[in-house]
Amino acid sequence: MNITKFASAGLVSAAVLAAVLSTGSALAAEPIKEFRIGLLGGENASDRLRSNDCLRLKTEKLLGVPTKLYAPADYNGVIEGLIGGNLDMAWLGASAYAKVYMTDPEAVQPVLVKINTDGTYGYHAIGFSRVDKGIKSLADMKGKVFAFGDPNSTSGYLIPSIEIPQSGYSMKPGEYFSDVRFVGGHEQTIVAVANGDVDAGVTWADGIGAWEDGYNSGALRKAADAGLINMTDLVEIWRSKVIPEGPIVLRKALPEDTKLKMTGLMASLASMDMECAYGVMAGEVKGLAPIDHSEYVSIIEARKAAN
Repeated sequence: MNITKFASAGLVSAAVLAAVLSTGSALAAEPIKEFRIGLLGGENASDRLRSNDCLRLKTEKLLGVPTKLYAPADYNGVIEGLIGGNLDMAWLGASAYAKVYMTDPEAVQPVLVKINTDGTYGYHAIGFSRVDKGIKSLADMKGKVFAFGDPNSTSGYLIPSIEIPQSGYSMKPGEYFSDVRFVGGHEQTIVAVANGDVDAGVTWADGIGAWEDGYNSGALRKAADAGLINMTDLVEIWRSKVIPEGPIVLRKALPEDTKLKMTGLMASLASMDMECAYGVMAGEVKGLAPIDHSEYVSIIEARKAAN
């Protein structure tokens, strides 16, 4: 699906939404009694719940059923919730979507993707360190400790685990870096680097805007907004190629009218309530546009190869 024509449009029409959902298989599904939204890790649970409470309230009003937010400790909690049918919607990273699809192709369907302020829908894995460490690139990381977030994170592990070795730096602990360490998530990685507990780490950002702000959107922006870090204390040391932004997915077995309503709500969120969209989408966005499974085939193949 070519989404560029939608990225410049301010609104997504009902016809477009219907086309996005046309592959669904829940025409005769039972009406729902509640709606459950999974929140992927990236910041602590209380902040995730607070950032998404506006979405919970809007969903509850739209669907007329109790809406609950779930913020598991790790990515796998959301992944398993979607696979098991215990969650109805989530914004996944591309690698997390790949794992869901590889486990059960019928569990969810991608419907929308975040559009950056410049009209693109990609982002980067960003390697970073403290300025006072004197590290300016991966060439300065020999014998240093490198932190990563979650094994199911696209930017926090999958893409770096492929691209960093391709640049000539082994990801096996002790071969180039003294240690390659998982610390739990994007926020944990950022705090570990900022506190000097590790020499460098990897997180995600759109790479647009000013470094001093944490870019326009992403984990650095959220951490800077929360006062967890001062970006001037940090320096970018590595950047991945563009990664396709992960999809907002809906449980395939949901009734079609529920999927249409929720896709419409999410598609109009930025124009309807920019403050809410800022919290839900981790920073400044242009909006959301339709997306489908075909955009993630390369990530699925990369994950299979990594496995």
